[in-house]
Amino acid sequence: MTPPLLALEEHFYSNAIFNSIGETFRQTLQGVPGLAHQLRDFGDARIDAMDQGNISFQIVSHAFTPGGPSVAACQTGNDELASKIAQSSSPNRFAAFAVLPVSDPAASAAELERSVSALGFVGALIDNHADGKYFDGPDYDVLWAQACALDVPIYLHPTWPSARMAENFMGSYPVPVGISLGGPGWGWHGDVGLHVLKLFAAGVFDRFPRLKIIIGHMGETLPFMLERVSDMSTRWGGWGARERPLRQVWDENIWITTSGSWSLAPLKCVLHNTKVERIMYSVDYPFESNERGLQWFRELEDSGLLTEEQLEMVAYRNAEKLLQVKV
Repeated sequence: MTPPLLALEEHFYSNAIFNSIGETFRQTLQGVPGLAHQLRDFGDARIDAMDQGNISFQIVSHAFTPGGPSVAACQTGNDELASKIAQSSSPNRFAAFAVLPVSDPAASAAELERSVSALGFVGALIDNHADGKYFDGPDYDVLWAQACALDVPIYLHPTWPSARMAENFMGSYPVPVGISLGGPGWGWHGDVGLHVLKLFAAGVFDRFPRLKIIIGHMGETLPFMLERVSDMSTRWGGWGARERPLRQVWDENIWITTSGSWSLAPLKCVLHNTKVERIMYSVDYPFESNERGLQWFRELEDSGLLTEEQLEMVAYRNAEKLLQVKV
């Protein structure tokens, strides 16, 4: 029997954040029929979709915020999300990740503290960069320190490349193909993996050994390359030798989710180099359907890759422990 599922890369747009993301991106959302409506819905339709996918508990977060939203938009958006959960017909089935003004590290730390302490959020989900700027510099230590002090994870979520980054994905094919290659078709997954490596190389995990980072989509290409990158990192020597090797950081600081990757092939790779305690089910709703996620989980059950206890760990127990919630 399929265990209850807890999903934690599940998206929503408050009025404040939706109005801040720009007309171009709002029009992009309209390209998928019904998507914008699903992203803004927090009524019975969301709960019905959860039921169709056997999802007992959902961690809700704002979707992409290209360029980084303002402090005011984040505050208002987080307040609106908290209100939506409280007013829901099933508030005990939801928790939330905060949206943060990632272009401003100090303001991000302050909003994380407010969202966790005042609103009861269980961490933050943030775009992977702020208009091309990553978060490995010392100016972001204030954010990592706050996450450690609150003992909550930060979910590094893919986002669209900046204008400068997007140029690398254009070629002798139509522009929409290049846009897809820079986004969910390839680029943004490897970009999140690169960001994790930049945090490691910059010593962020040395300075903050209790930092908890979540990445989606079966580990954003890192599990497939983990042995190779781990070997290469030992050659950095005096340029960037770290107190703990990359494999140890992977085991102690990184969690991954299954979001939007509906094949057993990548999971087989993940299970060879990642502790099952660090793997968590997710869907990526509404960009992916809860029903498709449930179909994948049932294939996983039938595969024999995991014991019954391990299936429960991936389904909900690992997330319960990390986020201190209860299905």
